[in-house]
Amino acid sequence: MIFTCQPGFVDLLAAELAACGYASAEQGAGWVRTEGAAAGDLPDLCFPQMALLDPVEITGDSVNALAARITEQFLTTAKTERFEGEWPFLFEEAAELDGLGRRVKGVEKMVQENLKKRMSRVSRLAVADKPRGVARLRGLYVFFVDFKRAYVAREAVFGGQRRMADDEQAPSRSYLKIEEAYIVLGREPGFEETVADLGAAPGGWSYSASKRGAKIVAVDNGPLKGGAYNNYKIEHRMEDAFAFRPAEGQVFDWMFCDLVEEPHHVLNDLVAPWLENKWCRRFVVILKFGRVDPLALLEQVRAPESVFSRCATGVRVRHLYHDREEFTIVGEVRP
Repeated sequence: MIFTCQPGFVDLLAAELAACGYASAEQGAGWVRTEGAAAGDLPDLCFPQMALLDPVEITGDSVNALAARITEQFLTTAKTERFEGEWPFLFEEAAELDGLGRRVKGVEKMVQENLKKRMSRVSRLAVADKPRGVARLRGLYVFFVDFKRAYVAREAVFGGQRRMADDEQAPSRSYLKIEEAYIVLGREPGFEETVADLGAAPGGWSYSASKRGAKIVAVDNGPLKGGAYNNYKIEHRMEDAFAFRPAEGQVFDWMFCDLVEEPHHVLNDLVAPWLENKWCRRFVVILKFGRVDPLALLEQVRAPESVFSRCATGVRVRHLYHDREEFTIVGEVRP
């Protein structure tokens, strides 16, 4: 299989895969190729953004040669398929080679032209974008590892990560993380739903929820800025996020937490009380791993005795496209 991740985190990706029984055969900036497979279905992984299943290696010295071989590989495997709706048509490349992106675009364009000639109706249904959300889908997936070599797969698994559009009113880059986290969870705050944003300043996550009509309590001793400042949907509480508690009988629809704090402190002293006492129904939590062993922290988060395993369902741990040295954890609190 071919697994892709954010460039700079490939060693962590390879280590996570190894822990799940997938041995690395080759790797580059932002990708790992494995040989063989662990038993059972692909586990829910943190670092991979996309996994190409059963990829076939294609080589060629020119754009024409590569496009012709990719086209034939698709036509051969699609002979008996019925295409009733849109299907993914995705070309990507390794991050480290200057100019590779231009070559990939050239191959992609030629494959599109080839398919228009050979399968006109099917080609019109192709969508050149990643699917939104966590999914396993059949399509055409091509990943170039260098100028003359690519891997072609007909099926891929997506973790939900994707690049998000910025908003000029968003007070910080963290706005992009919460927008991406909604996609991973498969849900976003609704109109009049309540949100406790713990460690809110400068307010990117609160602003995101306010755009959807939610009512937010933003807890932070620091100031709110941009679209979060004086926002009528946001009540700013100048309090310590670790000490904040809901009113008696109050249950927030959402708990947000993105604090620049030691992750075990956040996990044990903030997240655990909120989930164990069922003070919220859903959560988006970030744990910074810059100063701790990230794989050990990941193992703790997933352990049967962790607060997420005991108190939550639908938990997903992801290294997002917009994450740096941190995990994003989403899920729902068990009733």
